[in-house]
Amino acid sequence: MKTYQFPKDFLWGGATAANQIEGGFNEENKGLNIADVLPGGNERYKILMNPGFDFEIHRDQYYYPNHEAIDFYRRYKEDIALFAEMGFKAFRMSIAWTRIFPNGDELEANEEGLAFYDRVFDELHKYGIEPVVTISHYEMPLHLVKEYGGWRNRQVITFFERYVKAIFNRYKNKVKFWMTFNEINSSLVMPIQGLGFSIQKEEDKYQPTFQAYHHQFVASSIAVKACHEIIPNSKIGCMILFAPVYAFDSNPENVMYALQEEQLFNYYCADVQVRGEYPAFMKRYFKEHNIELEIQDDDLELIKEGTVDYIGFSYYMSRTEKKVKTDEEEAQGNIIGGIRNPFLKASDWGWEIDPVGLRISLNKLYDRYQKPLFVVENGLGAYDKIEEDGTINDNYRIDYLREHIKAMSEAIEDGVELIGYTSWGCIDMVSMSTGEFSKRYGFIYVDKHDNGSGTLERKKKKSFFWYKDVIATNGERL
Repeated sequence: MKTYQFPKDFLWGGATAANQIEGGFNEENKGLNIADVLPGGNERYKILMNPGFDFEIHRDQYYYPNHEAIDFYRRYKEDIALFAEMGFKAFRMSIAWTRIFPNGDELEANEEGLAFYDRVFDELHKYGIEPVVTISHYEMPLHLVKEYGGWRNRQVITFFERYVKAIFNRYKNKVKFWMTFNEINSSLVMPIQGLGFSIQKEEDKYQPTFQAYHHQFVASSIAVKACHEIIPNSKIGCMILFAPVYAFDSNPENVMYALQEEQLFNYYCADVQVRGEYPAFMKRYFKEHNIELEIQDDDLELIKEGTVDYIGFSYYMSRTEKKVKTDEEEAQGNIIGGIRNPFLKASDWGWEIDPVGLRISLNKLYDRYQKPLFVVENGLGAYDKIEEDGTINDNYRIDYLREHIKAMSEAIEDGVELIGYTSWGCIDMVSMSTGEFSKRYGFIYVDKHDNGSGTLERKKKKSFFWYKDVIATNGERL
């Protein structure tokens, strides 16, 4: 039997996002954010993928699951105790920007919001759990969206700088692992969540999207520099959605097409944040799409100075591409595109399962950047069934995670420097893409359902006890 090895100080844990677990959407002066106006169910996916969203709440038409979510806002002590029982070394979470600055453009931070995260961090430290904090995770203040046009407006950089300095100063003795923008490259597919605007039907999507990205790169660099100055012993990373792109076959046309897709989706944002400069391949892309960025005099110097310490990334699936494809070949449920891979099985939601792809991803990223890596999202969304005796036997989740953890160990043996692993959705929560509760990722079941019903009771799944053993043996017993 092969033994799988991990570093002694490996950060095992789980990952969440404020807008998907907290609830309390209008408590203690919290302002509305993008997630608060996204309905649940199929309507959410349509909104995310199509232009013209009005960013309004229509209670007569829709249910808004993020408003209560799983009520971590009130139940965080109970949940953190469960994480501690599993043996978590780290807990990846995010701060809701609108708890700190309700509208986003205030001059002073909201003390009640700051105090909430003080309590959460204190509770984590009580059990020796290291917070890994994402600064902006799909919850831009709605006021900045409506009044400023989201990240297409350069003024937002100033508001973001005020926000990051407020949280760095407040939590400098409580948080040493930070990340700037969650899955920053995902806005190439869904700009609403990350960039804070919806492309209008008559609008060319390229210019506003890449101008907004430039503003985020500047803001990220400001955050990195501020973090290093305010919290000298901190580590601050970027966070990307990584999906290796395979050519469908050895046809050179398909190989070239797959390479170009991988460059744009996987490396464009990472190159700027890690290397500190725009990659050469984007010059041609900008030219061919008539993109002319407005860059101020010191922007490029700032980007060069504000490179990240490590690369956090999510890995759920690989992507297979060919230059010319038919509708029948499209990979169903795969929100980042591509065609079906005949060698892979898929989840209940059509996401292809590819553990070897994680090893490939780790090797590609480390070979390119030689920076420490951190797998901060990876997991299986599935339907879970409560048996008559109250147990939840999620062997399918255990099988999925086991194979991905093996892939990480293989990558470490390949020479990759890996900081840790925080499985996505360590507790059931609202799905980002579909707004469902039934798409469950957690080791902990939450009694909450797509129609809003449920007691919010927490139950340990079979995977809870399995992951506890994985952590206790530092990955040796899988």
